[in-house]
Amino acid sequence: MNRTVLLLLAASALPILTPATAKSDDKTRTIHFQTTDGVTIYGDLWGSGTRGVLLAHGAVFNRTSWRPLAIQLADAGFLVLAIDFRAYGQSATNGDPRALCEDILGAVLTLRKAGAKSVRVLGGSMGAGAAANAASRKPKAIDSMILLSPPPIDALQELPMAKLIVWSQGERLSDPLSRIFKAIPEPKQSLILPGSAHAQHIFKTDQGPVLTRAILEFLGPATGK
Repeated sequence: MNRTVLLLLAASALPILTPATAKSDDKTRTIHFQTTDGVTIYGDLWGSGTRGVLLAHGAVFNRTSWRPLAIQLADAGFLVLAIDFRAYGQSATNGDPRALCEDILGAVLTLRKAGAKSVRVLGGSMGAGAAANAASRKPKAIDSMILLSPPPIDALQELPMAKLIVWSQGERLSDPLSRIFKAIPEPKQSLILPGSAHAQHIFKTDQGPVLTRAILEFLGPATGK
């Protein structure tokens, strides 16, 4: 069912864990893997369980930007992997810099090897585009997606899995995303937030708790497949 949600107020009363109350902060494991095109990718792994969540950062971030959210997801029972894309953070600089979808697919496989029976991908901006490209190439590899301010690329129209597309009312991508969302196949949801913050920058605003709650609700329970 096509469900568009427009939230106009910050959810300051929502029961969201904060880094100060999180339990998994000291349980990060740094890992690395190789992509099919031979690039070594580094990531941080939190939590355990059979439901994996892959966090893919935007162009002005790296894997550490996801830490507060990753801790909350791990505390909710998910197996969480945040990666540095090629040429970011600790990851290698060789390989085609445009082939970020290879980093996504390698990370999905890594999560499955770590015990995940299903994998959800959360990507911001550049990471959202990479995730969409990866899912359009191998749609059976990814169970669902949350895309924060994704670039309005054709790959968005080729994703059969459940999708939550998030953007801000006042950001520059708002109009093109509103148009392309109509062409995205079901099942799909959209979350349009007040303000002009782009992708991961939303977490820094008063809409951060709203976004976090929406992510947790979309992911559903951490038990099961």
